[in-house]
Amino acid sequence: MNKHLLSINDLTREDITQILDTAVQMHEVQHRDIKKLPTLRGRTVVNFFFEDSTRTRGSFELAEKWLSADSLNMAGKGSSLSKGESLRDTVMNLQAMGVDGFVIRHMASGAQQQIASWVSGVVINAGDGTHEHPTQALLDAYTMRRELGDLDGRHVVICGDLRHSRVFRSNVLCLAKLGATVTVVAPPTLMPDGIRTWAERDGFTWSYDFDAAIPQADVVMMLRVQKERMSGGFFPTPREYIAGFGLTPRRLELMRDDALICHPGPMNRGLEISSDAADGARSVILDQVSGGVAVRMSVLYHLLAGEGETA
Repeated sequence: MNKHLLSINDLTREDITQILDTAVQMHEVQHRDIKKLPTLRGRTVVNFFFEDSTRTRGSFELAEKWLSADSLNMAGKGSSLSKGESLRDTVMNLQAMGVDGFVIRHMASGAQQQIASWVSGVVINAGDGTHEHPTQALLDAYTMRRELGDLDGRHVVICGDLRHSRVFRSNVLCLAKLGATVTVVAPPTLMPDGIRTWAERDGFTWSYDFDAAIPQADVVMMLRVQKERMSGGFFPTPREYIAGFGLTPRRLELMRDDALICHPGPMNRGLEISSDAADGARSVILDQVSGGVAVRMSVLYHLLAGEGETA
């Protein structure tokens, strides 16, 4: 593996498989009375989040605690950045305190790449703008693999606000490396620019017809409508969006009985996904959350554990 995890492109198929296999062992820790491994004792990690987060930040914090790392949790608003200090000076000062790793979420695409060029410690991308969210894609693949086994030849349909989604970008890369077929679906206004060229390059297909894609899917992954990133009217009304692209009770009937329902969260219930879908027997949404801690433990272990350490 590379020193940092900034993109799924930093990982080979073998790297991804190794992370997911280690996560299986890490997942067992959640069921112990004492949820602790000594693996990262003596390592210090800063969780620096410039955007709000529940699942990602919480799971990284738990992962660090359960691996016995020391962690420091920071937000952009409470740091010296709010006093005018540059991002470079802030992270360099943190590094001078003896930090071994940085878990960073930032609103600017490519921010973590820049930070990785400044610091000597490990940098893990916890989401950068609309670019990538690699650990989310890894935990999605982990959840699918636990339920379906090998993902070679499996068909995953990803539907929703693709234009603003870093999760979609990481998932198409990760799933392709694992041999899955991916179809992405969105209304024209929420389909990324240049999708045709992009799909041909990265080997996925795209469609505006959700109903046609659903029956072929082993997994249907719904993406949140990111209203906070929208500056204009990307669809006329919520009702029209639901009619065309929501996972409604009617669309559940189009799915195969053994197909899975995923959502990276947070969910807009009643918009991109109905409660019938989110809470139904085919939903693995809470499994994604549970698996997220294990996958992030695995990533931290592989990037920060010293030579000779074992899981």
